[in-house]
Parts: sequence; structure tokens; C-alpha cells
Amino acid sequence: MSTQLSRRAFLGASLALAGSIALPRFALAQQPPARTLIAERRVIDVLGRPANVFGIRAGNGGQGLFLPAGERFLVDLENRIGAQTIIHWHGQVPDPAQDGVSDTGYVSPLADGEIRGFDFPARTGTHWMHSHHGLQEQSMLAAPLVVYTAEDEAADMQDETVLLHDFSFRRPDDILAELTGGQVGGHDMANMSGGEMSMGGGMMMGSMDHGMMSMDLNDVVYDAFLANDRTLDDPQIIRTETNGRVRLRLINGATSSAFWINLGDAEATVLAVDGNDAEPISGNRFPMTPAQRLDLLIDMKGRSVVPVLAQVEGLADRTGIIIAVNGAEIPKISRIAEQTEVPIDLSLEEKLVARHPLTAMPADRTIQTMIMGAMAPYAWNLDNAPWPNRRPLSVVEGERVTLEIMNHSMMAHPMHLHGHHFQVTSLNGRSLNGAMRDTVLVPPMATVGVSFDADNPGRWLFHCHNLYHMATGMMTELVYG
Repeated sequence: MSTQLSRRAFLGASLALAGSIALPRFALAQQPPARTLIAERRVIDVLGRPANVFGIRAGNGGQGLFLPAGERFLVDLENRIGAQTIIHWHGQVPDPAQDGVSDTGYVSPLADGEIRGFDFPARTGTHWMHSHHGLQEQSMLAAPLVVYTAEDEAADMQDETVLLHDFSFRRPDDILAELTGGQVGGHDMANMSGGEMSMGGGMMMGSMDHGMMSMDLNDVVYDAFLANDRTLDDPQIIRTETNGRVRLRLINGATSSAFWINLGDAEATVLAVDGNDAEPISGNRFPMTPAQRLDLLIDMKGRSVVPVLAQVEGLADRTGIIIAVNGAEIPKISRIAEQTEVPIDLSLEEKLVARHPLTAMPADRTIQTMIMGAMAPYAWNLDNAPWPNRRPLSVVEGERVTLEIMNHSMMAHPMHLHGHHFQVTSLNGRSLNGAMRDTVLVPPMATVGVSFDADNPGRWLFHCHNLYHMATGMMTELVYG
């Protein structure tokens, strides 16, 4: 039972009062019905074995939410996982109480069986939703969240969405306990699970020589990598017409794994990143750090099959889907590539230009924040102040803010700011009129500058989107003063 006043109760009360306050009937009649999302447990097949995982099911039975153009984010979220949870609407910019986090103190997690309503203007683009409670995201409590534009709906192309994930048969809290030796900030890991399923994996203290530096890669050894719940042993086949065009919305929902997206000898055009339109860039190979999204236009003209592969940096492991025209024979593709991949980099970031950038103006405030930590002992933080003993980043409403993120570690970090989208404005001190994003890669010993307008007052999390880095302290908050 919800502890908050539900939308249905509110509307019922409004209807009861309508006679006395003369509410216009059409205002209620035009309110669309709330869509339902259910956080639940499910079983999928991974490498021929049943895997108990989580999911976020829509009313139509599919995973995730796909909103038509012009519709509000009007959702009732029901928790059926058997434990507390809370779902973050990654890429959306609601008021802070509807952001889907409990760390900032606005709301508590949803109790098992609770239904909670959300109602705010939906931000268009390719986004996603995931748990922001404990380590549940590792157990696949995540799903796509796509909001279409009128142009999307009118476009002469097929629209497909793919969620990437890293999977292990071991429990996420066991993985973190191995990484940390059982301690996170002096706290025992026994109560960190937050209702995780039986999963798996192990610790990898890996490194790779890259240029003149030796960087750390891939904290965790995973059993498989998934694209829409499937491995390349049995990949999803997206069928299309001869000479068809496909808008492929890729979401890196992996907990701690970065991928190179590889189309082989086919080419694609980048249309958007993190739900924000970009000036078109053509290529066949694109880096994606955790939590980022990449919209690609793939033209099948003259082609019968285009494999879209996602290979993990530093490894030979890969996943992916296959786009094929109707009737085309499907090739068998191994989930282990012939060669290992190099670390992902800023090669795409350097080329991206926002189609709708920030208005040109100088920053009112520049904030520097330092990424700190190491693989051994396994502990990560910002500004030598691990969460919850964070150093808040203070801004004032109406300011143009530049955030300089300096990485003083030997591992790359995907940095995500809640409640805002920022423009990438510098890479290692070089000015850039870059992409609009909500998550940016900061390579080892590098500095990335991002700018945003402080136009959404409240307290907002800023953290690394490697779940195990965040769990060991790499999180702070942006606070409006």
C-alpha cells in the first residue's frame, strides 16, 4: 500500500469536489490514463542456463517504456521485487522529488508492493531507467525509456532499441565484497545487497598499456554480455525491408563495462547521443561508456545483413544484434572475437557537435572536482570525500556553470549528472563546441569540461556510473544555494 496520496485518490477527491469548485470537466476528461510500470523478478536464458534477474515491465508486457510524441511522463510504478527499490529515470529532468533516487532525502525507496505515481513533462530522446538502490542495477533492474518526437513518428525508417548489459551468475554483493575485501567505507557488506538476485562474477584487477600509461580496466569478470537479454549464441535478429533504413537506439546499460560498437564494413550515421541531436557523423566504430546512449542511422541499401557488435574494451568478449533484410541468411557470429579491444577513448567526443547547443555566454561559475581512488585498495571518491561525507558542488539558479572534471586515477570513469544535460566544452584544456550529454567519459589522468545552465533547483546527484565505484564512495551532489 502506498504511503503517498496516489494520483487516483487525488483525481477522485477532485471529482468529489468538482460540484463545489466548478472544475472544468474537459480538463479531467483530457488527462491521459497513467501508464503502468512493474519492477519484478523474471527468468531469462543465459548460455543455456536459467538466470533469475529483475526487469521493468510495461503494461503491454514488454520491457521498458516507449512514449509517443507529446505525451507526459504519467506513470504508476509498482514494486513487485520482494524488497525495497527506487527507479531513476536516466535522462529525464523532472523536479528532484521525482528523479527516482532516495540519497538526496526527498523521498524514500518504494516498499515491496508499493505503487507510486510520477507526472512530469517527458524529455524526448533515447533514455533509460534503472534502480538507484543498492546493487540492483547489476541484477538487470533496468530497461529502455524512449520518448519519440513527431519527426521520429513521421520518418521513413524503422525504429529499434537495444539495451546492452554485463551479466554474471554470482550475487552482486559477493562481487563487491571481493573487490573491497568486505568493507565499504568501514561498513560491512552484508546488508548492501538491496534485494539482489543470485548472480555472479569475480574480481579483475586488470590493466592495459595504452600509449605511455598503464590503465586499469574491467573491475569484474563477467559470464556473458547481453543485447536485449541475449548473447551472440542466439542474437536478436532485426528484420527489415530491402534497402530499408533503421534508426538503432543503443543504450549502454552495463554496470561497469564499456564497449566499442563495430559495424564491420558497413557505415552508420550518428544522429544523437544521450537523447540529444548531434550533427551527423559517419563511421563504423563508436565508443560507449556505461549509461551513454547512441542513436545510429543504418542504411541497408545494397546490403542484406549488418551485424552490430558491441565488444568490451580490453577483452575479446562481445555481444550484439543482427540487422537483416527479409529472407536473408543469418551468419553465425562468435561471442568471442579474434582480437582483444583497446580501451575506449574520446575519439567520438572530439568530433561531436550538438545540433542544439547551449546559447553562447561566459560561465558565471567554474567548479573543479577531482576523481580519486584506486583498484587496490578498492575505493573511489570525488575530492577525497567519499559519499556520504561528500563535498557538495554549490550553484545558484540562473547561472551558467562550467564543471571541470579532473581524473587523478588510472581508470576511466563515466560521470553522470542528474536533473540536467550539459554540453562538453573542453577536453584536456582544448575548447570544444561539443555534444549535449548527461554522461561523459573522463579518461585516466585527463580533464573534461562540461557546461550547463542551473535551471532545475534542488539537490542532484553527480557520480560515476560504474556501480561499484559509486558504491564505494564516488558520488557527490549538486546543490542550489
